[in-house]
Amino acid sequence: MAALGIRIDGKAAAERVREEVRSRVEAMADRVRPGLATVLVGDDPASAVYVRSKHRACEKVGIESVHVELPATVTQSELIGHIDDLNARPDVHGILVQLPLPEGLDEKAVIERVSAAKDVDGLHPVSQGRLLAGQPGPRPCTPLGCMRLLDEAGVDPRGKRAVVVGRSLLVGKPVALLLLERHATVTLCHSRTTDLAGEIGRADIVVAALGRPRAIPGAWIKEGATVIDVGINRIAEGLVGDVDYESAIERAGHITPVPGGVGPMTIAMLLSNTVEAALRSVDADV
Repeated sequence: MAALGIRIDGKAAAERVREEVRSRVEAMADRVRPGLATVLVGDDPASAVYVRSKHRACEKVGIESVHVELPATVTQSELIGHIDDLNARPDVHGILVQLPLPEGLDEKAVIERVSAAKDVDGLHPVSQGRLLAGQPGPRPCTPLGCMRLLDEAGVDPRGKRAVVVGRSLLVGKPVALLLLERHATVTLCHSRTTDLAGEIGRADIVVAALGRPRAIPGAWIKEGATVIDVGINRIAEGLVGDVDYESAIERAGHITPVPGGVGPMTIAMLLSNTVEAALRSVDADV
């Protein structure tokens, strides 16, 4: 029987990123203290938990955190006003609007109102354009975490065949572009891909981000391939990924678990993006 694949420990990798951020924050203390603002609209419990975890993470690495909490009844113009206030604050270097927003609010307009210089989520059209053009700028946190996990596993994308399953602006499209930057040959698959099993079976690297529990069976995975499972799906037995982990680990060379894989990396990369934004703000003032 072939040896089981190597589990990529996202928790350990995220802790290493946080240590790097903590060291960078200490080193830049005489120049600037990075500040991250979060905007939470409404009373969604999951969003509230996620925002609190971001603030705890900031505190641990020395990043100043600012929180704006608004009722679900807030108007579009009132929300935009709060965004404008944060854009104007020199002590705030990153702004993150927790999504989804309550019904009736225009998410696209809100995201575009955030200053591109403070877009630590990498979702602003300017940030997306810079990614497409291969220019420096903030990259979306989850895709950035996926790339860091490849590095942690010692997997160099150069020359490898990579398949990304899912074409969202949050994960699929940006991670495909990041893989292209690293010289992988990338195929972007989606719900209308004719032979998904065949595409995955030819891949050296598989990034699963389609949002369907265990949609990719282990039998589809090429022997020795690296599997990055972005999916977080809650089912009766708990959290599972988009890949059937138990069967996939028997074929994969490296694989991320769910939970404990990509998930912890998202906030860690958000902290890193905030530090980068703070440094850019200082350099812009010189």
